[in-house]
Amino acid sequence: MYLHVGTPKTGTSYLQDVLFGNRDRLASQGLLYPADRFDGQFLAALDLMRLPWGGLEKEAVGAWDALATRVREWDGPVIISHEILATAKPADVTRALASLGHPEREVRVLASVRDLVRQIPAEWQENVKHRRGIRYGSFLEQIQDPERPGKIAPWFWDAQDVPAILGRWAADLPADQVTLITVPGPGAPRDLLWQRFVEAFGLADYKFELFTERANPSMGVPETALLRRLNRAATKVVPPAHYRVLVRELLAHRTLALRTDSPRLGVPTEVWAWADALARGWIATLQERGYGVVGDLADLTPAPAKTEYADPDRPRERQVANAAVEALTAVLVEASRLREVEADLRAELAEARAALHKAELPFKERSKVRAYEFASKRAWGRRAIERYKRSQGPA
Repeated sequence: MYLHVGTPKTGTSYLQDVLFGNRDRLASQGLLYPADRFDGQFLAALDLMRLPWGGLEKEAVGAWDALATRVREWDGPVIISHEILATAKPADVTRALASLGHPEREVRVLASVRDLVRQIPAEWQENVKHRRGIRYGSFLEQIQDPERPGKIAPWFWDAQDVPAILGRWAADLPADQVTLITVPGPGAPRDLLWQRFVEAFGLADYKFELFTERANPSMGVPETALLRRLNRAATKVVPPAHYRVLVRELLAHRTLALRTDSPRLGVPTEVWAWADALARGWIATLQERGYGVVGDLADLTPAPAKTEYADPDRPRERQVANAAVEALTAVLVEASRLREVEADLRAELAEARAALHKAELPFKERSKVRAYEFASKRAWGRRAIERYKRSQGPA
């Protein structure tokens, strides 16, 4: 059984899309990807760790136990994959492994990992996309603070501290049942990460259909700054469920992330040096533990910046304004679409009410209605109806 526990922003969405889209085909070949909806394993992970998630945790109740039951009943290889499993506490790990049949069933833990210089701005942006208004400078200060204050720094390190994550998930496993999959550095072939997934999960002998990679580009500096400002104004008045659809999906993913000409998020020089030193320490620790590696641990060392650092706390206001115009346009287009949907629904409701009213009329009245409808569709009938109305005088 393959248990893929993260980390976020390492190609996990594409892997999960392929596995979910091919789940029936893979099952017919003996490989189980247990999910009946695209976010099924995400809900199971939420349930396992009892995480609040904008109301989705209510849908998640019982999802982990249901998944674990399917796994125990399956006689063959299984893949479970979600990046938030990286944040599991030791008690969650113990429960998860026991419910999946460990130690009687062999569990192989896999973690896909990427260098911190790319992970840090990506994690801050995810915070912004989840309603937070924290400045980037404050975020950087908090994650570098050894005390890890507040909520943001602990979550960041729970999801990104690779040695600690594997220390929790692999505490009771031999090193040869643990595999790291490194995300290639900038400029690598686009399919290289997928080939590493195939090798790590033993997918080479299975037949499946690959899909176009899900478009999930990061927002640039002015776009993220705009969204952070919007959060400060809208978070208190927009319910979480509506925020997810209108802000995170419509604005962030489908509008602002498509503005690829904007300056990209990065880190200041001093943060780059700190992340580089930390990565080298991680590499030494991981090598000492003897875990398997698909790729190269050197991928965890950050590449030098190719462009000048652009501070999202001090963006160029013209760029923010241009992003705001596109965002407002997207909202207007969506509002227009919803007005059309509303009009169609109102028309359908009116027809349904009329049909219900007609069905409830006595037989004599229903006969009159049918006669009127029959006559109104014919020229002679319409003339007769007009003569009748004139004969009755003003209403």
